[in-house]
Amino acid sequence: MATWFTFIIAINITFFTQVLGSGVFELDLHHFQNNRGLLANGVACSPTCMTFFRVCLKNYQTVVSPGDCYFGSFETSVLGVNTFSVMEDGLFTKPIRLPLTHFAWPGSFSLIIEAWHSPSADPIEDTNTSPLLISYFAIQRKLDVGEEWTLDVQSVGQTELRYSYRFICNDKYYGDSCSKICAPRDDRFGHYTCSTNGQISCLLGWKGKYCEEPICLDGCSKRNGNCSRPGECVCREGWQGTFCNECKRHPFCKHGTCQQPWQCTCQEGWGGLLCDQDLNYCTHHKPCRNGATCMNTGQGSYTCTCRPGFTGDSCEREVKECDSQPCQNGGQCLDLENGYRCACPRGFEGAQCEHRTLTCADSPCFHGKCKEKDNGQSYTCECPAGFTGLNCEKKVDKCTSLPCTNGGRCVIHGSTRWCNCLSGFKGLQCQINIDECAANPCANGATCLDRINDYSCVCPVGYTGRKCDKSTDGCASKPCQNGGTCTEGVKGQPAACTCPVQFSGPRCQHDVPLLAPSPSPVREPHDKLHWAAVCLGVGLVVLLVLVSMVAFILRHVQRQRKSDSKTMNNLSAFQKENLISHLQPKNTNKKVDLDLEVVYPKETSQNHKKYVNYHLDCKISKEYKDGSSGGENYEYTIEEKMPSSRKYKPECRISTICSPRDSMYQSVFVIAEEKNECVIATEV
Repeated sequence: MATWFTFIIAINITFFTQVLGSGVFELDLHHFQNNRGLLANGVACSPTCMTFFRVCLKNYQTVVSPGDCYFGSFETSVLGVNTFSVMEDGLFTKPIRLPLTHFAWPGSFSLIIEAWHSPSADPIEDTNTSPLLISYFAIQRKLDVGEEWTLDVQSVGQTELRYSYRFICNDKYYGDSCSKICAPRDDRFGHYTCSTNGQISCLLGWKGKYCEEPICLDGCSKRNGNCSRPGECVCREGWQGTFCNECKRHPFCKHGTCQQPWQCTCQEGWGGLLCDQDLNYCTHHKPCRNGATCMNTGQGSYTCTCRPGFTGDSCEREVKECDSQPCQNGGQCLDLENGYRCACPRGFEGAQCEHRTLTCADSPCFHGKCKEKDNGQSYTCECPAGFTGLNCEKKVDKCTSLPCTNGGRCVIHGSTRWCNCLSGFKGLQCQINIDECAANPCANGATCLDRINDYSCVCPVGYTGRKCDKSTDGCASKPCQNGGTCTEGVKGQPAACTCPVQFSGPRCQHDVPLLAPSPSPVREPHDKLHWAAVCLGVGLVVLLVLVSMVAFILRHVQRQRKSDSKTMNNLSAFQKENLISHLQPKNTNKKVDLDLEVVYPKETSQNHKKYVNYHLDCKISKEYKDGSSGGENYEYTIEEKMPSSRKYKPECRISTICSPRDSMYQSVFVIAEEKNECVIATEV
């Protein structure tokens, strides 16, 4: 409810401050000069000008004119005569204040200051028609709200006025027009002061738009705590602690904890609904003492495993080893934490003072001379050369004074001794590692790393091998095929092949099919497979067409041969008698042109065809004879066309076999003279 009330008040204040403002226009009159004591009409005052002022403040006008003083007006008492400095008196207080209570300051103004003469001590009441005006000053200015004064000087005729002015906001008003109100408060509606620009500034410990929310203790749980004043942390029911982050257990919970309010989660060794049943006597009661180990045996009982030196059910008693008087020969027993120690008297030694201390009287030295110490209570043996030890009982090993390092073996030969070093070491005691890199075994600028009886080479780029003497030139093996150009890679990169146009692949091993270039500069693997399938299909189609053509030609030839054989077998006896004998002359010049004239009856000419002997270069022509021949036989003539100089008897005859009209076959034969030439029969 309080929050809503605060909100309503804030809305109202905001609304009214947008319309109304509260500020004061202050005018400070400094000095007025009227040396000649004249009025505005030039008439001298009598006896002097008793001067008072009237001030009118109004809205900004380009040309200031008399009229209503919208922002305020003021009239002073008589302040002086003729020329004077304006001073305060009982009736007048500086500066002149013109408050604006119904307007927001617009940032500009018009000001009229009139100086009047009063014949008496009191100002005149009616100045509209009075001739007592001394001066009339009118200005228009822009003025920002602020504490600084603006000085101005105005001169009219024989008079001059010096003054200053400013506009300031009233208390609790702020802004450029004094229309923003801010009233500090510290009550239930807010806790704030006002900044220089009228903004709300919360008091320490408060926050919110109107500083009505307290800031709780730093670290206070927002979920489990709250506060009504700054710095508090009031816990909600079920929570406790400084920051309200600790839950409250069940009121009757004995040995338990909680994660949420009113829980009772039992600690280790406790059980039951309220964690009041002891399950671990050792944990809760710690009965074993002196660092002993406790073991639960059930039913609230336990067993203690004591550390050395302690005994008892709870290991509460310390074991006294000296009670058994272990020290002999008058030794004093000293009880320790884990045992005892015997302080032996003079002349005895040992853990229990059981050994008598030897002296030179006991001849303890095996070799050398015995020398007494501590007033005869102890001794020392001075060993001769070649012996050592407390009693000179050890023979000196010559190798002892010459220790061989790095696995070297000491060798004694007579009076000489030396170290037999392992491979890779040298020196008197084998202390020097032989530098195998001294001989510069690595080639081609490689870095040598010395090792024990060994070395290794760090090869530069382009070389390999134990001594970096082998080039890693990838082009040496000529990996590029089909005329490709090999380029050695840089900085250890592998060699690359530049392939001719018709080849591709890392080693130019693939043929590039001569196909129209694809619009895309990169062929995807499925595009290559597509073109390969197309080429394979076209090839198979062409192959099938060729095989079909060959089969057709072979079949046609075979049928032609069968037809010729049948024709010869069907010849009649009359046809066989008209065959040309092989004894007649034959034309052996195959370049001679022959004309064959064949005369057909008109009614049967369409049933016969003209054939050319492919073994002779002949010209064959046909003419029709008279239809009066009357027979159904045909007449054929052959005229050899050749020069007279080359005439000879014909060696070739063309014979025809005339058949009846109803016969299906008409045959022409060329009969060769030689037996080895074949007979050609042509069906017509």
